Amino acid sequence: TGQHRVPRGATRLLAPVGDPEKLICVGLNYRDHCQEQGLKVPKEPLIFSKFPSAITGPFDDIVHPQDSTEVDWEVELAAVIGKRGRHIKESVAMEHVVGFTVANDVSARDWQMRRNGRQWLLGKTFDTFCPLGPAIVTKEAVKDVHNLWIRCSVNGHLMQDSSTLHLVFGVPALIAWVSRFVTLVPGDILLTGTPAGVGVFRKPPVFLQPGDEVQCEIEELGTICNRVV
Repeated sequence: TGQHRVPRGATRLLAPVGDPEKLICVGLNYRDHCQEQGLKVPKEPLIFSKFPSAITGPFDDIVHPQDSTEVDWEVELAAVIGKRGRHIKESVAMEHVVGFTVANDVSARDWQMRRNGRQWLLGKTFDTFCPLGPAIVTKEAVKDVHNLWIRCSVNGHLMQDSSTLHLVFGVPALIAWVSRFVTLVPGDILLTGTPAGVGVFRKPPVFLQPGDEVQCEIEELGTICNRVV
């Protein structure tokens, strides 16, 4: 009705989903991100995960861990599951999505790429390594989720500037693939990958430091902005 509004400045927005059963991620899912690494485009989705405890609010701080010197940014489109399913057909996969939001798949590259046997989990799942928000935009309100610009800036400098047109595997294909292995339930979050422009593949590499500010935005979905502390 518009009669019961709270001033934005007087509120703290939390993550739109704070404790999902599953937080599923996809690697190498933008063609330009594969190109910047000199890697071939995958023939099958590359799936990994973050623990739900990594989730933090859209404007909360990212805590730079003492155990890493290579903390990086990754703006990502996130799909939120709204309907339970297993062995979901790609043709009906969008019926299992309630909406979309913006995520930052913060990554400790030293732990991801060299330590812990080069298993990705620990480097991806430090506390606060998944800022999420600012809201879930229902799928009906998004004209074409596979044609949205997606950007990330660090301290006002544009680092990632791409489009979801460049996804290797779209949302329906990812849902169909993941549901071959696990049952998807309402509230599960699927991060769909990041485009080119991450810090580790820059020459020279660039990594986040305390005091930096990271802004991730996706057309029609909104903006999240997080300070590194």
